[in-house]
Amino acid sequence: MLRRFAPRNDEGRPIETGFRMVAAALGWFAIITQYSLVAASAGPYLLERSINFFSYFTIVSNILVALALTLPWLAPNSRAGRFFMLPSVRTAIAAYIIIVAVVYHTMLSRLYHPQGWRLVCDIILHYVMPPLFVLDWALFVDKRDLSWRLTLHSFALPVVYLIWTALHGALAGFYPYPFLNVNRIGYEQSLMNVGGLIVAFVCLILALVAIGRLFGGGPHPEEHARSRACVSKDGQM
Repeated sequence: MLRRFAPRNDEGRPIETGFRMVAAALGWFAIITQYSLVAASAGPYLLERSINFFSYFTIVSNILVALALTLPWLAPNSRAGRFFMLPSVRTAIAAYIIIVAVVYHTMLSRLYHPQGWRLVCDIILHYVMPPLFVLDWALFVDKRDLSWRLTLHSFALPVVYLIWTALHGALAGFYPYPFLNVNRIGYEQSLMNVGGLIVAFVCLILALVAIGRLFGGGPHPEEHARSRACVSKDGQM
């Protein structure tokens, strides 16, 4: 991981900053509203329902997306801001949110029929935020120096998530997704499902790195030069 990253100045980038402000507002609105609906109906089980809410990969990924859309303009020179501006980090988050969208569309949408504000949040989290963040990645991120090692580094979050899901499920009996529910489908089928998702994720992250290295010049070549200078001083990911 890079230890330092050249600080950015968002002055003179109204389109990029405006896009991220609007997209971030949508993301935070959906996350906060969805959680408020869960909390309002939780009664004495607020802690349990809260843990379950944040156990969905959809929520985890959308929080990362919202942070990645917020910090570049809100706190660009902070440690967190610099971290979320790294092309490798933004590429990994793009892969996570694409997986969220694809899995939802292909495996879950027919099982879930929200109404009212839940429907609004569902649309934003699964149908709006994924393409918005991929568009941000395509237009505003300099991807020329993406490393193939990102395939390994990007597994950190999914591995932690799967370990948490297994432990939480074993202790509390809660599995956020039916294809992970070992109580219903058994360990063998659950492991096969996880294996399929891992293969899909590897293919996706490799494709994103390849696309980035081939076509990802980005809109700010002067930043590319500065960030490469930081890499040469501090080492590579």
